Amino acid sequence: MTKSELNRFKQILENRQAELAKVLRNREGIAIEKSPDALDEVQHAAERELAIRNLDRESHMLRNVKLALRRIADGTFGTCLNCDEPINPKRVEAVPWSAFCIRCQEMADRQAAQGDESLEDLLMNAA
Repeated sequence: MTKSELNRFKQILENRQAELAKVLRNREGIAIEKSPDALDEVQHAAERELAIRNLDRESHMLRNVKLALRRIADGTFGTCLNCDEPINPKRVEAVPWSAFCIRCQEMADRQAAQGDESLEDLLMNAA
């Protein structure tokens, strides 16, 4: 990967990091609201659960973006963390924070669906 491509991806990732950090600061959706109406309580609880899931997803994405920036800094960006093969440039273009090639990502997704998160653990240990 050329220096200009790395700089472009670094800029994309830094912009994404700033967006995610801004979104994660807004935690109004998880505030517990009391209401005399039980139906309103249930609706508030459902909205709070959705807000918590969104915050969890966004924080996971932020963690992946930060790890990708770290891989740019240490020179391993664009290389699969599992098999050490280059990640397809089209995949890097589409998902710049990807840590795995398509084959290894599919394997990680299957393992996660079965409850075994060994490749995901590899990514977390890289942090």
